[in-house]
Amino acid sequence: MTLTEVQNAITEKKICVLVPTYNNHKTLRRVLDGILEYTRNIIVINDGSTDSTSEILSSYHDILAIHLPHNKGKGNALKTGFRKAISEGYNFAITIDSDGQHYPDDIPVFVQTLLEEDEEVMLIGNRNMSQDGIPKKSSFGNNFSNFWFWFETGIKLEDTQSGYRLYPLNKIPKKYFTPKFEFEIEIIVRTAWRHIPVKNVPVKVLYDPAERVSHFRPFKDFTRISILNTILVLITLVYIKPRNFIIDLRKKSFKQFIKEDILESEGSNRIKAFSIALGVFVGFLPFGGYHTLLVISLSVVFKLNKILAFVASNVSLPIFLPFIIVASLFLGSPFVANDSDIFNQEWNFDLVKNNVLQYIIGSLILAVTMSLISGVATFLFLNKVSPDNERL
Repeated sequence: MTLTEVQNAITEKKICVLVPTYNNHKTLRRVLDGILEYTRNIIVINDGSTDSTSEILSSYHDILAIHLPHNKGKGNALKTGFRKAISEGYNFAITIDSDGQHYPDDIPVFVQTLLEEDEEVMLIGNRNMSQDGIPKKSSFGNNFSNFWFWFETGIKLEDTQSGYRLYPLNKIPKKYFTPKFEFEIEIIVRTAWRHIPVKNVPVKVLYDPAERVSHFRPFKDFTRISILNTILVLITLVYIKPRNFIIDLRKKSFKQFIKEDILESEGSNRIKAFSIALGVFVGFLPFGGYHTLLVISLSVVFKLNKILAFVASNVSLPIFLPFIIVASLFLGSPFVANDSDIFNQEWNFDLVKNNVLQYIIGSLILAVTMSLISGVATFLFLNKVSPDNERL
C-alpha cells in the first residue's frame, strides 16, 4: 500500500493509534514522529510519568494526550484509551508501546490485513523472538503465554504478548478485572471467547538496552499472570467449552450427528465407548442441572469424545427422572438401615429428601452398572460396524 492509501484507509475505517506511556522519555518522541507519518489520530495515555513525558507531549499540538495523575499500570492506561477512542467515534485502535521496540512503519501491515478481512478481527503483532538480542526470558514468557492462550481458546498463535495490536473497539469486552500487564492476556482471551477472530501479523521488533525501559516486574507480574491463567482455565473448562460445544451441536441434524460424531469422529472405538460410558455415569448421578458442565469438563480432561459423552449424559432428562429415582432408592435400600417401606409411601421429592443417603448410594450403583453396560455394548456395536482392531 502507498502512504496515501494507508492514510485514506485509516480515515475510512476510523482507526486511531493508542500509545500508553510511562517514563519512556528517551523513545517517546521517536515513536510519535513515526506514527505521525501515517495519521494524526493519536491518543497518548500518560500513566503518571515522573520524567519529561509531559513536556514532550505538550510540544505536539495535534495529539490528544490524557494525563493520569498516578501510575496504575498498563492495563488501566489501555482501558482509559479504549473508552476515549470509543467516545471519539473510532471503530479500531492500534496500540503501540512507547519504549521503542515497535516500528511505526509496521502500521500499514495492520491496515492492509484489516482491509483483507471479511469480518472484524483482532490482530497481534508477531515478533521474531528468535532473532539476536531478544532476552531469553521474553521468549520463554511468550511461549508460556501462547500455550495457555491455545488451551483457553483453541487458537494457536506464535505471539500473544506483543503490545503492538489492532483492537476492534465495538467487539471487545466493556468491563475487565485486571489493571496491569496481565490485562493484555485477559482481553485477547475474552475477545476470542466472543467468537472474534484473533490473528498474528508479522512485525519487526527492536530491543535496545540503552534506550528501552521495561516496567515488567518478573516475580510480581508473572505471579499475577499465573493467577489470571488459572482463573481463565477454570472458566474455560466449566463454561466456555460446554457452551461452545452445545452451540455447535445444535447446528447439526440427527443424521449429520450420527455420521460425523459417531461413525466418522476422531478417536478409536475404545475412546468412543469410554465417552458413552462417562456420559451415562454422569447422567445417573444426582447433580441436578450440572451434568452438562461436568461431563464436558471431564471429557476435556480425559481427552474423550465430548459430543458422545454429552449425548449419553441425557439419560438424566426429566422424562427419565422418575425411573432413575425409583431404581436408585431400590438399589440403595439394602445398604441403609431404614425401617420405613419406601414403596408404600407417596412418590414425590420429599421421599428422596427423607432418604438422601439411600438415594445417593443407589444412584452410584446405578451409574456404575449402566455405565459398564453401555460402554461394553457401544464398543461391541462399533467394532461390528467399523472394527479398528482394538480391545476394550
